[in-house]
Amino acid sequence: MGKILFIRGGAVGDFILTMPALRLVREQLPDNEIEILGYPGITSLATATGLADATRSIEDARLATFFAPGAKLDPEWCDYLSGFNVVVSYLFDPDGFFRGNLERAGVKMLIEAPFRPEEELPQPPAAVQFARPLEQLALFLDDAELSLRYRDRVDSPLPLGKDRKRVILHPGSGSPSKNWSFESWIAVLQHLASKIEDLEIVITSGEAEAERLGDFRALADEAGLSCHYLSECSLPELGALFSETEDGRVLYLGHDSGISHLAASAGAAGRLLFGPTEPAIWAPVSSRLKPIRSRNGSMGGISVREVIESLESWTSSHPSRRD
Repeated sequence: MGKILFIRGGAVGDFILTMPALRLVREQLPDNEIEILGYPGITSLATATGLADATRSIEDARLATFFAPGAKLDPEWCDYLSGFNVVVSYLFDPDGFFRGNLERAGVKMLIEAPFRPEEELPQPPAAVQFARPLEQLALFLDDAELSLRYRDRVDSPLPLGKDRKRVILHPGSGSPSKNWSFESWIAVLQHLASKIEDLEIVITSGEAEAERLGDFRALADEAGLSCHYLSECSLPELGALFSETEDGRVLYLGHDSGISHLAASAGAAGRLLFGPTEPAIWAPVSSRLKPIRSRNGSMGGISVREVIESLESWTSSHPSRRD
């Protein structure tokens, strides 16, 4: 087939939910060159794991004309896009302007894929929905679960010491309505620290969450919790951090967020808390990262006791557990 281009905008979670489709193409068409047009800080996840050979930034201002009807198209971009045998686009294009301009640019085969999944049940998980358009290439996704090897190309920003146990918490998300209270997370961490000797606690955050993380740090200090705070890591570096989970010594905790999808893509084990969003659609397909869903659709509907009880098998599986 030759060269295949995936065009994917959206946030971190949207991109990672598309990675099973990338893996499908990589595994079934190994001799083909795969490139991604998207946001470089996010698409680097695909090159870091070998799912793509190259990426290009979608933030070039010259691309704007491709979304306007009858606009004069940039020749360099026309040459670039027409150089692919297949273009798979996940861009939102309700009026078909982008599709029409790709045809004018000389794109040979365009596969239009959904920007967002269908959310009305019964529907399969988003990752499965995003891979369905590839059936036009006779490619069928049998398993959407990911376990990617970020550490093959990227070092962990905080290597796990021998015989240490670690809990990694990402207490934020893209929406306040999807976040559990800091006080509730602190209570869970206090419980885990009381059960496991020398437990290492790692708190991750994105750049936009730095101010809120200060509030979390103040509560953690008040509760006597010693934590490592990681806020300036690249996404592949976080993927390498989450990859250190093979022997069960690391537990991940989080919400419905892009970072939680990143943890799942690295094979992390743990729990994800869901309030207003539907885990049957939005949760990563994972046998190790289990969702806990609110009974009333709000994060306040999840109790501290419920989360602690769901972690009992992990806390009791270590010989250093305190009485």
